[in-house]
Amino acid sequence: MKIKAKLHDLCCANCAAKIEEKISALDGVESATVNFIMEKMILVADDAKIDEIKVQIEKIVHKIEPDVEIEYI
Repeated sequence: MKIKAKLHDLCCANCAAKIEEKISALDGVESATVNFIMEKMILVADDAKIDEIKVQIEKIVHKIEPDVEIEYI
């Protein structure tokens, strides 16, 4: 399943790279790309694990960038 999300108020490219690295390492994630300039994330993940993955994404993003709001589009 391909998921797109807007990462509102993403502050720096370094944080975007850290988020991308951590999300890419999650079980069930085939690929993850975070674009700092566009404040977007594109994720390809296992359909059966998508709810669990979204919970983990929230934890990862808010640990690195506490003020970022995730909007799935």
